[in-house]
Amino acid sequence: MFALLLTISCSTSIALILKQNDTRNGNPLLLLTANYFIAAIISFIFLCINPHRSFSMETLLFGAFLAILFVVSFFAFAKAVRIAGTALATVSSRLSVIVPLLLSILIFKEKPSSFQTIGIVCAFITIGLFYQSIRHSDSKKIRLLDYIYLLVVLLGIGVNDFGMKIFQQWRPSIEKPYFIFIIFLCSFIYTFIIVVIQGIRFEKTVLVRGAILGIPNMFSTFFLLLALGQLPAIVVYPIVNIGIILLTTLGAAILWKEKMNRSGLCALQFGMAALILLGIS
Repeated sequence: MFALLLTISCSTSIALILKQNDTRNGNPLLLLTANYFIAAIISFIFLCINPHRSFSMETLLFGAFLAILFVVSFFAFAKAVRIAGTALATVSSRLSVIVPLLLSILIFKEKPSSFQTIGIVCAFITIGLFYQSIRHSDSKKIRLLDYIYLLVVLLGIGVNDFGMKIFQQWRPSIEKPYFIFIIFLCSFIYTFIIVVIQGIRFEKTVLVRGAILGIPNMFSTFFLLLALGQLPAIVVYPIVNIGIILLTTLGAAILWKEKMNRSGLCALQFGMAALILLGIS
């Protein structure tokens, strides 16, 4: 249970750090670059101290490909926090669970339970309420691109999670530390190249926030794997997802006085219901 609480804390801090960076007008790409640099260092240390490790070209190529999706979805999440607020952006990222579920149904021929089917319906209702919430927001004019960012968050994180499922079924578990290191290393390389090409000026405060972000980003994965080793997945995922939503919403309300309109509150409620139903087997 302690690992479960640490997973929720780490994942919640990611959203709050992204919000803090946005309030200080920090460049999100520079933030992500520093974040992936620290995460790559930590994952490399874990790889080195692991007495049982293995390497392969297949894992390297798959990790390098998946890193592209990691960068795109993380950047979209940073944008979504600015557009829709921390709470709704977090719900969007947590609802990404429907993507690996649907892909598992289509590709691996897994059959959803009645509860999971209702959960999928609730998830799509939540997405519709997202649209209503943002469309009626008085804070800023919403563009089509803003909605796309929320969709990319949901799809990107969902495909990343499904990529992990593919890795576990395709590659030996002994290569997992190497796989995680490749993802963070390649993500750092990709974002660093973009920063250099765009000539983004290095800001010490943004780099520090990014370095801090890299710690919970790495350990959220570590503690999640630890929690899954202690508790059933059908218990872990609903508790983690709902805990992150509640803590993020509370933190955003306390720190930045974030408020949601009626559609936003309904989206939050339907999203939590969807996560509970999707976690019931």
